Amino acid sequence: MAAKKGALLIGDIAHARKEWEECSSLVELKEYPKGTRAEFLKQLSSPSYSNIQIIYRSNDSTSITGPFDAELISHLPPSLEYITHNGAGYDNIDIPACTSRGIQVSSTPIAVNEATADVAIFLMLGALRRITVPFQAVRQGQWRGKSFGLGHDPKGKVLGILGMGGIGQAVATRAKAFGMTIQYHNRNQLSDSEAQGAKYVSFDELLATSDVLSLNLALNKSTRHIISTAEFAKMKKGITIVNTARGPIIDEAALVQAFKDGKVFSAGLDVFEEEPKIHPGLMEDERVVLLPHIGTATWETQRDMELLVLENLKAAAQGKELLTLVPEQKR
Repeated sequence: MAAKKGALLIGDIAHARKEWEECSSLVELKEYPKGTRAEFLKQLSSPSYSNIQIIYRSNDSTSITGPFDAELISHLPPSLEYITHNGAGYDNIDIPACTSRGIQVSSTPIAVNEATADVAIFLMLGALRRITVPFQAVRQGQWRGKSFGLGHDPKGKVLGILGMGGIGQAVATRAKAFGMTIQYHNRNQLSDSEAQGAKYVSFDELLATSDVLSLNLALNKSTRHIISTAEFAKMKKGITIVNTARGPIIDEAALVQAFKDGKVFSAGLDVFEEEPKIHPGLMEDERVVLLPHIGTATWETQRDMELLVLENLKAAAQGKELLTLVPEQKR
């Protein structure tokens, strides 16, 4: 009789523990709750991991094992076929290395859409009002603050969305309620039903004609620093930048310089190049609204994310297609 295949949880499950335990009817459940990368690499070659078919990467797994780079992937047991990742972004997984090993990878793009879009709108409104100045001043007994100034209404402004996937579309839906005109640039033009009235434009036109630019694209080699000095030069003077995607999408040094040059009016940022470290030029600038990467930080969304990972895990255990296979692996 063949040994039962196993599923390995790296880190913890905080909101769907019961559902994880119920998966024991399909696979043998194993957990690696804490440790170092070196310890994990050593454990991967142990007999106890020889039947691992599926890995569940939790939100905190990178702090335990480090990134799933080519080195780590080369140490995964031969039995490993699937990595079900908890997160919409998966830049900490070497997808080509997984593909070459025949390992399929899933992420959680659907579950994060609404909460991340809410934070994008929160940041956009805060940045348009340059809310940092009065928000801090009133708690310090300074009422509006010495450097208080008027902001801008969203109504009548052009919102440019770079990356019109699920999150980008959710941002567009919300922004229309504020009377904004929506345009977008994407790898591929969307169908009319998906675009919901948003205008498809070239990347250069998006930069040149948007009053607000919302970044909602995945981080990879081609999108790292996709917004840098040359791109800021093409933008309208007085643009507002919103980033809820990944920090390295923006060249932060170039953003700081764009503020100094008067090109950028304000910015709302939930993600940073070297988080939790933030560029001093952004920390010191009251025109920037800062959040510590809380785009998906709600009880409901965190549970939905865990449940989606488990749905992918169950599909893998049953020999079915992963529900949310990463785009790079879709045929």
